[in-house]
Amino acid sequence: MKTPFLSALGICLGAASLSLPAMAAPSDSNVSDDVIAEQRANLAANTAGLGFGPQSPRDIDDIHGSNPIIFSDAPAYTQMNLCNIHFHKNAEHKGGEFTTYAGNGDGKGYQSGYLYDGKLRRKEKRPVRRPICDSDHGGLQPGDTIEVHYVHSTAQVEPGPTLGSCLSDAIGNPQLRVEAQVFVLVNDRRAADFRDLTQHGVRNGYQQALNIPENTGMPVVYSGSTTGPGYNEKGSPFQVTWSVRPDVEKVDIRSVGKWCKDNVFEEDHAHGVRNLVINPELLSPIY
Repeated sequence: MKTPFLSALGICLGAASLSLPAMAAPSDSNVSDDVIAEQRANLAANTAGLGFGPQSPRDIDDIHGSNPIIFSDAPAYTQMNLCNIHFHKNAEHKGGEFTTYAGNGDGKGYQSGYLYDGKLRRKEKRPVRRPICDSDHGGLQPGDTIEVHYVHSTAQVEPGPTLGSCLSDAIGNPQLRVEAQVFVLVNDRRAADFRDLTQHGVRNGYQQALNIPENTGMPVVYSGSTTGPGYNEKGSPFQVTWSVRPDVEKVDIRSVGKWCKDNVFEEDHAHGVRNLVINPELLSPIY
């Protein structure tokens, strides 16, 4: 089944003020603020008056939003089927322990987003010889932040590649929920093992991610959309219930590399991030 949804999470699955988030010191790889401002202006123009629902990602510490589209929260993820797991380099969301802006990046979703605010020990940040989960956009090193999306569907599906795995011939418009967790990568074999964190199987009749962290704070739940840089200048038409944990967990970078080499989701690198959505008209209120 080929729909725009399938590319939406190859593209993956804001704040109430129109002011831009505080900018990090620019680097040679960062596009100018004007590029990001133009993308934001195009997003506003391309969604105005067209009935788009609330968008993602957002600042989870800001409860404000004025988007009028309301849809019911998806069931708890324990009553849905896990259909996909993937991750982004740097957090797409802002808030909790990840509020440090990484910079504007290349303007196409890479090297932007938000970083872990905490401090790491020197040993934890010791570089590895070769970048982990390397791609045309670069790989991962200790100290990097990632945001993992555990995607769930009310369709009768099994875990697999892309968000196409969240659809079925029987249900073309299932309810969707993303359980999001931000991790910081460390050079420490005693840290959490990413393969354990992404382990999945059947529990109580549902396909489940068996070890989603339960010690990283009360999740912020809100109504949003699919994400990814393909939506920097247009609205996502998909309705997603988000559950974003505010605290960050350390994960052994080598275990992430092993997962990239062998997983049912066919994921081998980090995805880019969508600009933080800051238009109040494109955000749901958080209750």
